Amino acid sequence: MLTSETTTPLHQPEPEDRSRWVALVVLCTGMLMIVLDATVVNVALPTIQDDLGFSQSSLAWVVNAYMIAFGGLLLLTGRLGDLLSRRGMVLAGLAVFSGASALCGLSQSDAMLVVARFVQGVGGAMASAVILGMIVTMFPEPREQAKAIGVFAFVASAGGAVGLLAGGVLTQAISWHWIFFINLPIGLATAVLALRLIPADRGPGIDRSTDFLGAVLVTGALMVLVYTIVSPAAQDGWGASSTLLFGAGGLVLLGLFVAREATAATPLVPLSIFRSRAVTGANLVQGLAVVGMFSTFFLGALYLERVLHYDALEIGLAFLPTTLLMGALSLRWSEVLVMRFGARRTLIPGLGLVAVALLLFARSPVDGSYWVDVLPVMALMGTGAGLAFPALMNLAMSGVEPSEAGLASGLVNTSAQVGGALGLAVLATLSTGETDRLTAAGEALPQALNGGYHLAYLVGAGVLALALVVAVVVLERDPAPEPVAGRAAGPVRTDLVCEPA
Repeated sequence: MLTSETTTPLHQPEPEDRSRWVALVVLCTGMLMIVLDATVVNVALPTIQDDLGFSQSSLAWVVNAYMIAFGGLLLLTGRLGDLLSRRGMVLAGLAVFSGASALCGLSQSDAMLVVARFVQGVGGAMASAVILGMIVTMFPEPREQAKAIGVFAFVASAGGAVGLLAGGVLTQAISWHWIFFINLPIGLATAVLALRLIPADRGPGIDRSTDFLGAVLVTGALMVLVYTIVSPAAQDGWGASSTLLFGAGGLVLLGLFVAREATAATPLVPLSIFRSRAVTGANLVQGLAVVGMFSTFFLGALYLERVLHYDALEIGLAFLPTTLLMGALSLRWSEVLVMRFGARRTLIPGLGLVAVALLLFARSPVDGSYWVDVLPVMALMGTGAGLAFPALMNLAMSGVEPSEAGLASGLVNTSAQVGGALGLAVLATLSTGETDRLTAAGEALPQALNGGYHLAYLVGAGVLALALVVAVVVLERDPAPEPVAGRAAGPVRTDLVCEPA
């Protein structure tokens, strides 16, 4: 792919020390642009609906089209980055994402916007799937790697809150079109700097033995499963025939993919990667933990809008403490805590704080005060996420061979996207059902809405408790902290591999 440049193997980090950190900022800027796009649209949906004439049922496809393409292609694009070129995959993804963003901003019909959002999701998957793998290979030394992953984790987990604020500001100050147009200068600048700062790389390439059948099966399975979650399940219910049909189809494709990978000579996703308890446990915890985060970002935003009557900008500002605390912990303290106590010991209290935040939100009244009922939740959520997600990223990438870093990166992103989509669909359905029940029982609409949100928060807290159990049971214990005063803690273990039974 990159024949005119001097290439280096994927596993050799070449940039000078300062250039590596600048390159990290460049990669994370591109990641932030992609991650916040998943939520920046939410606060603008009412305006988009009025402007382009969306029906209430079709409006969800502005979000769903992006999520189906993004979640469905992460594993495939992560592995293709390993086989071809990670830098090339990022650059191609930025080009597709930026071009699709322009089409989104120029959309004059509902169909044009939905199609452009799907293409935008394709570009987002291409660019983001391999970024974490690139960071791991650029920073092989444990302490530097923990710090770099902390930066990435902040961007990946706080992007949703940043998107709510950015969407509110742009929609109210200019127009909804600019939530997409703003991606063009950011994408162009990121691509130019990536070309200059990130060395060209080349993987082993695609040949006749490449697992094309596995690629088709896993992409089809993930797209069908995400579609099932965001469309028939959310609209018709989990017991509807359409939900069961598409869900069964997705599971059959997934089963065929696993069978194919177990027998393929050069599998797209080597199943041996799941022998690592760190990788398997971290992905399970990631998929469960984002359920709680999504319930806060999405249903919490609805509580602020529909019960407390905040406008778009006020909603974004309400989430600002979460973003600031996540940033302070992820950027400044995550590396210190992970190196001192270990990733598992840092993860567990973080998950506990997120669960407590959801329990607090489940007592928020219809006449709630921001300072009493919302701010403490945002503070606990930001602190818990700032502790948990950098530790999760460290665990998910530990024990992974450099040649599989892109795959592991795509895997942890897929866990977040599919877990978030599933969690949001389940919690939104439960919330709507409880609201309908309370309304039928004679409750006023604000009380009925709030009752539905409370149920969703309680279920989210229960899912976080399950994530805590998985973290305790599946993840291996960290090495004992260094007892000698004044002496640096030992490096994070990267050999947490469970031997085959």
